[in-house]
Amino acid sequence: MPSEIQYVELDIPIEVIWDFIRDENNWAPLVPGYISHEKINDRQITWEFKSDIGIMKKKVRLLIDIKEWNEPARVSFDLKRSNEKYIGEGYFEAKALNINKTGVTGFLEINASGPMGSLANSLFKKAIQKSDEEVSVAITSRLEEFKRR
Repeated sequence: MPSEIQYVELDIPIEVIWDFIRDENNWAPLVPGYISHEKINDRQITWEFKSDIGIMKKKVRLLIDIKEWNEPARVSFDLKRSNEKYIGEGYFEAKALNINKTGVTGFLEINASGPMGSLANSLFKKAIQKSDEEVSVAITSRLEEFKRR
């Protein structure tokens, strides 16, 4: 199963980070290939984006099912597709290092199954790493703007 973990220390208070995270409109559009998202309820969000992973190019619609919301420390979630029970999982953790500095960890794991599962998983490994780096930079930049409000 391809997975990726990112850690970054930000000169931003933990409260500002959670004000940003609690509204999916702030971060959902930052994922590469973003098309749209819709909040179904407090625990579920649908997310549509264009996937461009090597030879696999298609529109993907995922359901983010939030398993745990423990503000301001942790959010964990499952990723599902309409035709599959499970495709992956992840979490977001924040820890106040001092009053103005926060350590943030993000983790994502994807598991493709079926006849093309092994090929897809090898392509996902590279794509997840690239995507996580892009998302990390985009969120950090957006958080810097958000804290100035």
